[in-house]
Amino acid sequence: MRREPAAELLLRSEPLAWPPVSAQAASLLEEATDLLVLHRDFAAALERCEAGCDSLGPAAGAGAGAGAEAEAGSSAEVKCSLCVVGIQALAEMNRWREVLSWVLQYYHVPEHLPPKILELCILLYSKVREPQVMLEVGSSWLRDVTNRSLPEYGSLLELYLLRVLLPLGQFEGAEELVRGCDVFDSEQQLALLKIICESQCQWTQQEEMRSAAEEQQDTTRETVLGALSQKLLTMLTLLRRALRSMSSHFYLIPYKKILLAAFMLYLVVVRLDPASPTSLPFLYRLVQLFRQAWAAVLSPIRRPPVQD
Repeated sequence: MRREPAAELLLRSEPLAWPPVSAQAASLLEEATDLLVLHRDFAAALERCEAGCDSLGPAAGAGAGAGAEAEAGSSAEVKCSLCVVGIQALAEMNRWREVLSWVLQYYHVPEHLPPKILELCILLYSKVREPQVMLEVGSSWLRDVTNRSLPEYGSLLELYLLRVLLPLGQFEGAEELVRGCDVFDSEQQLALLKIICESQCQWTQQEEMRSAAEEQQDTTRETVLGALSQKLLTMLTLLRRALRSMSSHFYLIPYKKILLAAFMLYLVVVRLDPASPTSLPFLYRLVQLFRQAWAAVLSPIRRPPVQD
């Protein structure tokens, strides 16, 4: 998959110099960025990002959303940038399905995701038309009390509303989320509620059009099946008439002559020895009788019998 525009913007916005908290992680970040942008070696860039996150340890991202000390904050910033580059590398390798699980292995719970990582994940899964992946993750992050104090909370709530809830038809949840949020003023709430109402109307119209199209397809399918059933019934009727005609024809065949011919053939083949000289006159006579019987069987019904 090609590089996401949002991911490119985030990547370009990263500063070139990092606080000297973890020299190894910062060096790995620079290598990963060069491999991603310049050399386009996405697998190697992802490997550098994983090594950098592992070098920082689990404590680096634990206080990213809670406002920890300056040193922990610097490490969290480096870790966030490593994850941004790693997400971009996974997207370039068409491994975007692994993005969320890959990020959560370093942040463990959705509430600890940095705002930039959450925004990038929402944009990515919205771009590939799978917003349901971020439904529970975004809801958990927005319900967290610590995250509500972040300056990015309002923009992320709006992004989650427009890119996740509304495309999934979660209109009641979107309305409750907007009404229960104290970040927006009355004008912003009214604007968002208007967007939710318009989106719901469009959703209802699309559902009605989809239902009408399905009903039309069902009607067409029933019409086709009805025509096929009528043709099948006609064929079965013709087949029944043909079988009845054949059966009536078979009833007119003289079965006695058929049995006589079969018995004579049995005598010739089984009971008599063709190698014996005494059986030749009798065989000749049986052959003549067999020919006469066969001619009588194959002749028309009203044909006079063959004279001996």
